[in-house]
Amino acid sequence: MPAPNFARTKPAKDPAARDLETWRTLWPSGQPEKSVPLLKALHILTREGTLNADSRRKLTQVLHLTQMLRPALEDLLKDGGDPVLADVGAGKSYLGFILYDLIFGPAGRGSVFGIETREQLVASSRDLAAASGFDRMQFIAAPIAEATLPGGKADMVTALHACDTATDDAIRFALRHEAKVIALVPCCQAEVARLLEGQSGPLRQLWRHPIQRREFGAHVTNVIRGLVLEAHGYKVRVTEFTGLEHTMKNELILAERHQRSNAQARGELNRLIDQLGVKPALLDVMPA
Repeated sequence: MPAPNFARTKPAKDPAARDLETWRTLWPSGQPEKSVPLLKALHILTREGTLNADSRRKLTQVLHLTQMLRPALEDLLKDGGDPVLADVGAGKSYLGFILYDLIFGPAGRGSVFGIETREQLVASSRDLAAASGFDRMQFIAAPIAEATLPGGKADMVTALHACDTATDDAIRFALRHEAKVIALVPCCQAEVARLLEGQSGPLRQLWRHPIQRREFGAHVTNVIRGLVLEAHGYKVRVTEFTGLEHTMKNELILAERHQRSNAQARGELNRLIDQLGVKPALLDVMPA
């Protein structure tokens, strides 16, 4: 039996070095090391610059959404464009910071507004933006339904995991600000399930059991949201946000405006509402 060749055995990389190599490979930047302080502040990297299960999940989600939004943002930046992005229900503004770091900052143009009700999160986001030199990032402490951007316009509106009807508030905000692009990743949804509870008729078997009513109600909610946006002239694409191993809230609604209205989509929406017998509050954005 030949003796093992210890001279050729390479020492295993320590976890920190392996994680550093992993996220640098994933990070779509020519100088990933410049993003380290930001990523640590957002807890996407640990204090040691490594990845744990939670930070890896956050990194995967935000990077995937960034790559899906990049083509639309680059179109908005073309020919000297100076787009305004509003991230509503922003929380700690993970998405806004990452989009600025990877796209708006290198472009030297474009502004990002984070809309968040919690004053503490708004204050910490302002501090981080100042520390990062992100001078075209601003934060507004207000409910989505009450927030208004300076100038009253937004080119892109994003809402990442805004709970229940907060996603509908994001749609209202986007329509009010005449957004060209809307990206929604809805979270928990309960309104339509409550409305379905008292409905009868042959379709009732689709939601008779509470667990199925919750799932069916969530699905119908997003179908209605897509049709509302199409009726307002948006081309809507619904796709998987990221792998189910990272989040169960996995549906991305991506809408780009192509016209002012769409009568066919409005007709489909009306027929669906008539068949189900429910009228969610979001229908208030539809002209009479």
